[in-house]
Amino acid sequence: MSALEEAGPKRLGGRPLTTLTDAQRAEVETLSAVLNAEQIADFLGIGRTTFFALLNRDEDLSERYKRGKARAIGAVAQSLVTKARAGNVTAMIFFLKTQGGWRETLEVATPPAAPESMIDLTQLSDETLHELMAVLGRSQAVETIELEKDRANDRWSIS
Repeated sequence: MSALEEAGPKRLGGRPLTTLTDAQRAEVETLSAVLNAEQIADFLGIGRTTFFALLNRDEDLSERYKRGKARAIGAVAQSLVTKARAGNVTAMIFFLKTQGGWRETLEVATPPAAPESMIDLTQLSDETLHELMAVLGRSQAVETIELEKDRANDRWSIS
């Protein structure tokens, strides 16, 4: 058996575990309504990690901490709902965004990408260039022109 197994629930060394008095435990519930865990640890004169260790190993203390937080959130939420029901538009919007799943979306239209470089038309025949110009001149509503190259005849076609 190892020394740890023989020791059972006893600790082998280090600092003694920090414990809180009954008054401090009650203060945790009251303070958790208005302070975060680090601020409560500072108030109690212990480190943040020590406070979290206390919460992890002491179920009652953890429940007190959670209960204090829940009471404060509940009170503020009730006030928010009261204001929203009374017609406060800001409260309504906030409530619907956080509780109703509403989201503001902004759609940004991006212009079509400009060609990165000039198109080399020197390889096109005069006939193909005239066809291309005719297609372009027929309608200003044409947004795309499809060019296909017939590889057998090495010619371009416009559609």
